[in-house]
Amino acid sequence: MPLYEHVFLARQDISQQQVEGLLQTFRTLLEEKGGKVGKTEYWGLKSLTYRIKKNRKAHYTLMDIDAPHEAVAEMERQMGLSTDIIRFMTVKVKEHEAGPSAMMRRSDRDDRGDRGDRGDRGDRGDRDGRRGGRRDRDHSPRESRGESSDNETSGEETS
Repeated sequence: MPLYEHVFLARQDISQQQVEGLLQTFRTLLEEKGGKVGKTEYWGLKSLTYRIKKNRKAHYTLMDIDAPHEAVAEMERQMGLSTDIIRFMTVKVKEHEAGPSAMMRRSDRDDRGDRGDRGDRGDRGDRDGRRGGRRDRDHSPRESRGESSDNETSGEETS
């Protein structure tokens, strides 16, 4: 049977127990259709990059699935009808990853190294000596376009 990795996002206002109930419902559906669910991981309540159906956060869950395509298609159909699921994605894989997924490996996320002292940030502030990013007082925008300002005479020299 084909192997799949499936991730779904559940609404932020349901509890973790309700997410586990959804997971069990979809597991039962797949097993009835001749498939099986291997590893499952609850990644937690995480912030979304942008709002989806008025939600700013979502419960993320991963499922490793070994099931026929028809079973996965039926599970996706049921997820599309559910009001608790806001997004899902299924990817066909050659083999399932052994051990925890990349989201669950804490060592990868905490391995940023020493970021140094964050006290005095010498690189901030005035970049070219001007205060507040204002233009020099004696340089007008019209001069930069090659136009003359009102107080200049056109083509005449003054002494």
